[in-house]
Amino acid sequence: MKGFKNVNAYVEGKGIVKTDISFDNGLITAIGENVVNDDVITLPDNAVVLPGFIDQHIHGADGSDGMDGTVENLSKIANAVVKEGTTCFLATTMTQSPENIIKALTAVNDYVNLNKTEGAEILGAHLEGPFISSKHVGAQPPQYVVNPSVETFEKYVKASGNHIKIVSFAPEVEGAEELAKYCVKNGIVASIGHTSAKYAEANASVEFGMSNVTHTFNAQTGLHHRDVGVVGTALLNDKLNCEIICDTIHLSVPAIKLVIKNKPHDKVTLITDSMRAKHLPDGESELGGQLVIVKNGEARLVDGTLAGSVLKMNDAIKNVVEKVGVPFTDAIDFATVNPAKNLGVYNERGSIAVGKKADFAVMDKNTYEILLTVRNGVVVYQK
Repeated sequence: MKGFKNVNAYVEGKGIVKTDISFDNGLITAIGENVVNDDVITLPDNAVVLPGFIDQHIHGADGSDGMDGTVENLSKIANAVVKEGTTCFLATTMTQSPENIIKALTAVNDYVNLNKTEGAEILGAHLEGPFISSKHVGAQPPQYVVNPSVETFEKYVKASGNHIKIVSFAPEVEGAEELAKYCVKNGIVASIGHTSAKYAEANASVEFGMSNVTHTFNAQTGLHHRDVGVVGTALLNDKLNCEIICDTIHLSVPAIKLVIKNKPHDKVTLITDSMRAKHLPDGESELGGQLVIVKNGEARLVDGTLAGSVLKMNDAIKNVVEKVGVPFTDAIDFATVNPAKNLGVYNERGSIAVGKKADFAVMDKNTYEILLTVRNGVVVYQK
């Protein structure tokens, strides 16, 4: 039986233990002593076998962006992110013309239907915009901002082949409540993002179905002692899952600590929010038709606005452990268990357990580098 023999592995319900893990036909078949006798994947002593990472908010990598709207570009992203241990992700769109958004979502549907076996798996799309606040566009082109509309959103859902898993929008804008209720009815995560909402508006949105906060602290109303805004709502309301970009640029270390200290363990999710410049050298890049300058790990528009990140998921985990002081397995949960639960796929992925997908990130426990990535029981990256 194929698998790992006598390795350190983070097993669901047990923590990090020394064990064998066997898998067949893309699924984990057994965990324990002597369950793998042949076809062994050999690992060095410094390796730890982890569940494959899940990135629910990523725009691009290796020179490609989800908005490029081609299977080829999505494939480049998929083959890049396995180098950081990510085995599945949501191709994330941005505020753009309806034609460009539909083109991007059509490509996601085409890619999913191809059932490609190389690279990371695309679980679907994260629609970030165009239903956002014009006061909190961040690096999104303001000319394409529109009010939330179920009718428009249904066109996007159709173009995606029903593969939209998350939609980020401003809850205070007219039409937001109807869109949130539509999402709940159709099993789509409604996320508070790029918003000018005050506390009362943000908190009320949870009651009509919004359950996620898009890149917490960024492009939303911050903490103020007379109105704690979206950030205060995110920290106070235990129903909300908080995305965080842990590059220590989008969020300071104390801000990361504030989120983790105030949220239930299963309501913190690491994202990269990376753009096409990830896995490329510093220099000029592009986001939504806008010039981006990448320097020293920071991606900014010409006016200095942060334009996504070049963060790798394994580096996010390293930052959370080494700079924030979070236990290693907690940091892994933030990149595996929690996004899987948030997306409703924890029954099949997000942890190492019998019957789940054989998706693994093999990490050097000393350097956090990814040594090997396995998806559906097949090695898709080896350092």
